[in-house]
Amino acid sequence: MQKLVLASGNPGKLRELSRLLESLDYQLYPQAYFGVAAVPETGTTFVENAIIKARNASQHTGLPALADDSGIEVDALDGAPGVYSARFSGADATDDTNNALLVEKLRDFPAEQRTARYRAVIVYMRHAGDPAPIICEGSWEGLIQLEPRGDGGFGYDPFFYLPDHGCTSAELSVEEKNRLSHRGQALRQLRKALA
Repeated sequence: MQKLVLASGNPGKLRELSRLLESLDYQLYPQAYFGVAAVPETGTTFVENAIIKARNASQHTGLPALADDSGIEVDALDGAPGVYSARFSGADATDDTNNALLVEKLRDFPAEQRTARYRAVIVYMRHAGDPAPIICEGSWEGLIQLEPRGDGGFGYDPFFYLPDHGCTSAELSVEEKNRLSHRGQALRQLRKALA
């Protein structure tokens, strides 16, 4: 099995990606396993941030690295919060404070103008200087609603409404969310590229 470092400390991401790569002969380790600290995400795009994270993990371990960057883009807010989704409400942001700020900013917009999408970028780098990393992308269209529904998922999920399904992403089963989501799309592309 080939060792691969995940440029994240998120246990949920580790589980999800490990399952995906299991049959491809990759063994995924979180960067903390090698004592690698998180690197500041100074990019202005999801692609830049994912590359920064993957390169950092690969530089410190000498192993191929996998990183993702994702967030939500709201059209009425010119694509914000975008790459700042996790820290939308400031340095000490939580899901609750981020969602409260999002609702506050969108309160005066009618429902049809609250279009949004989740976007995910996953990067695979063979080594820290890889000139052609594999870049996989997924996006998931929806609307922002002003009242939360559902207790699944995390982040903006209780406010991310899916008109075709009549529910928020927080109301979907884990399996259904993985099938539809931005990250699920990017992961399927990655699996195909690595196979």
